[in-house]
Amino acid sequence: MDIVAILFIAIGLAMDALAVSITSGITIKQQKINHALKIGLSFGSFQAFIPLIGWLAGLSLRELISGVDHWIAFGLLSLIGCKMIYESTKIRDDKEIRSLNVFVLLLLSIATSIDALAVGLSFAFLKIAIATPIIIIGVVTFVLSFFGVLVGNRLGHFFESKMEILGGLILIGIGAKILIEHL
Repeated sequence: MDIVAILFIAIGLAMDALAVSITSGITIKQQKINHALKIGLSFGSFQAFIPLIGWLAGLSLRELISGVDHWIAFGLLSLIGCKMIYESTKIRDDKEIRSLNVFVLLLLSIATSIDALAVGLSFAFLKIAIATPIIIIGVVTFVLSFFGVLVGNRLGHFFESKMEILGGLILIGIGAKILIEHL
């Protein structure tokens, strides 16, 4: 898989974190750079670590499913993409992210990176070395989350659902590309 495809996967995965970061930026009364750093580092770290867990789990399953791995990667990425598009239509309660305490930030970091577990599995099935993708995914998520917090007050909720739709479409597109390349 080339760097461009990994970059697009990273952008797609980061859309949930970006949406939460924008909303966090809106809800933080006295916004400071350390808020953006705290959220960006937390989301970026989890987005980098969770695919590694999926990849390690996938290594043990890879030989069992090597004949259908491209279908599984397509299915997982498409499922994640559709889930992101569906979730973009839900109305959310902003109260759940008003606090930046460690517990809330930990829960948000896990919640926004669950999709990355399936991507890590896909990387293992496709025999993709994990080091470069997790670095790219972590950095992209950090940058988007960091700037999402900073511009949250200006953008409001207008772009939030549109970012998740874009992320979902990107992941579905990458899944289709993998399937077409392996057929």
